[in-house]
Amino acid sequence: MDHYEKKILKIAAVDIRKGIMTSTHAAGSGHPGGSLSAAEVLAYLYFHELRVDPQDPQNPDRDRFVLSKGHAAPALYSALALRGFFDQMEILNLRKLGSPLQGHPNMNLIKGIDMSTGSLGQGISAAAGMAKGARLLNKDINVYVLCGDGEMAEGIVWEAVLFAAHNKLDNLCILVDVNGLQIDGRTKDVMNTDPLDEKFRSFGCNVYHVNGHDFDYLDEAFGHFHENAGSEKPTVLLLATEKGRGVAYMESEAGWHGKAPDDLQYRIAMAELNAHRMALEVL
Repeated sequence: MDHYEKKILKIAAVDIRKGIMTSTHAAGSGHPGGSLSAAEVLAYLYFHELRVDPQDPQNPDRDRFVLSKGHAAPALYSALALRGFFDQMEILNLRKLGSPLQGHPNMNLIKGIDMSTGSLGQGISAAAGMAKGARLLNKDINVYVLCGDGEMAEGIVWEAVLFAAHNKLDNLCILVDVNGLQIDGRTKDVMNTDPLDEKFRSFGCNVYHVNGHDFDYLDEAFGHFHENAGSEKPTVLLLATEKGRGVAYMESEAGWHGKAPDDLQYRIAMAELNAHRMALEVL
């Protein structure tokens, strides 16, 4: 990845964060913390990795993305709007009555959403099914699913991983946003699922640890996924991230899992993000 490509992705990540703050502030509710931690990986997916076309969102040969941690919908909506799937002003209608942008993604309402999610654990199951379906149809389709680390306590997750490994789904890329926090506090205190890497390997997956906020590391990690084509194993990328990343007062604070910023907090966050964006533009 060259300097220009990386700059574009860094700016996209900031713009995704701006969309997260704008939408949750407008709604007066939502989940900014775990949305902010996923900004880089969503920027990489939608502006570098995924074979998707906003002008042909239902192309049967497109790659698929499933947001298993469906409460991070503000991040996905922001990425989709930036990519051109719908008008960016629509994010101001997050969670409003009659809006297609509800608190969790609805595939029947929004172009670019491949699966309705919200009940944790079900997204990864759907993604495994999509990957299996692509194989049955002999289609060159990759399926990507983003899970939360708190979600790893769900039994259905591991059933899906067993299914994916048993069916040799090397077209499935499982991304885990390991920010260490969930609504009730630290994941290791609520339900310790470590060591995740050993668990996934024992279930039959290729596993990589990744700095989820660094595009060089993300680029290398997705390169491993493509190199593993033919390995007959799903790929798991454990993304080391920080909850609330990019907004100083939200960083590493579990309290921002499901709380929207007030007017003053919104202005502070946007000033910080705008300054970061301006600094990137002059690099």
